[in-house]
Amino acid sequence: MRVHSSRGVACALLLLLLGALAAGCVAPVAPQDAAADVAAEAEAAQFVCPPANPRLEVSSSELNLFTFAEYVPDDHIRCFEEVYGVTVNHDVYSTNSELNAKLAAGATNYDLVQPTDYILEVLIRQGLLQPLDREQLTVFDWIDPAYLNLAFDPGNNYTVPYQAGTYAIAVNTAAVENVPMSWADLWNDEYAGRMTFLDDARSVIGLTMLTLGHDLNSTDPAHLEEARARLLELVPNIKLFESDNPKAALLAGDVDLGMVWTGEAVLAQRENPAIEYIYPSEGAILWQDNYAITATAPNPDAAHAFINYTLQPDLFWLTLRDFPYTNPNAAMLEWARTNQPALYEAYINSPITNMPAADVARGHHIRDVGEALPALDRIWTEVKAR
Repeated sequence: MRVHSSRGVACALLLLLLGALAAGCVAPVAPQDAAADVAAEAEAAQFVCPPANPRLEVSSSELNLFTFAEYVPDDHIRCFEEVYGVTVNHDVYSTNSELNAKLAAGATNYDLVQPTDYILEVLIRQGLLQPLDREQLTVFDWIDPAYLNLAFDPGNNYTVPYQAGTYAIAVNTAAVENVPMSWADLWNDEYAGRMTFLDDARSVIGLTMLTLGHDLNSTDPAHLEEARARLLELVPNIKLFESDNPKAALLAGDVDLGMVWTGEAVLAQRENPAIEYIYPSEGAILWQDNYAITATAPNPDAAHAFINYTLQPDLFWLTLRDFPYTNPNAAMLEWARTNQPALYEAYINSPITNMPAADVARGHHIRDVGEALPALDRIWTEVKAR
């Protein structure tokens, strides 16, 4: 397990607001000086950690945190260590498959993990998570009810919503003449060797299913074979599979377009306003990430405290600054409206972070496919080997 290392988010760069072109499907951006000034000021002076409210009883001296890379603000970890006197050991993963594999293989040292909706169904079924002690947590009072009591965890017995978002298409319009408007467009020969894709079997196979007119979660053997063949046709267009920092290749000019997440698109646009985010006509893939405590957590008291403290509104607003995804924390957004108005306006006016209702309605959710998962894994192994 590696201790968390600071990564200096480039908050002094221009924060970009978005205006919808092409009936809400394309989301280009323009500079927003006021938001940039606020972000720069926030970075220039070290953030002052708020007290825990409420403060939970913690006897543990450590917390072992296992999350997606590029996703938890450094100040969340620094402040928790400062306020609670607990050392945070932070390890990261790139995909839900990696998380599932580690826990299923018997990793018992992790306390708090950050799984996406569909993999939670698997982890709960396998007994790899423990129920939350909800009596300790006030965080549920802060969350928009639209993100609670969902099919993957009815009653939120195991999970607390962290952030949400989409898989969609990022395009450097300064380099791409014919901007793709659908997932199917990505198979065009003109994009050969020019794309980055997330290293995620379920979403990539799922979007391929959509281009064939099938359900995202289809396990029909005939559909899987169609998707395998079609996905192999796409491989020449993909220069790299990257989930740790997919925006990096776009910003470096190594690729010109590809499949990325919500927050990676926003952060890329802060540095290069020519990068646009496209909601494909077949529908974007929607997801929600959550905090959950492992069944073998050695420090569950610290895990509960970390959840409750870092999601309190006067600390969780840092996600708007550092990792701007769609935010389920309604109380934080209300706090930010008053206390960080430029960041709030950038968030609320962006069709990327504040997705238009029509695009939400067209979206698709990945679900647990149960015993069909090995068949998808075989497809992915073949694709990655090409």
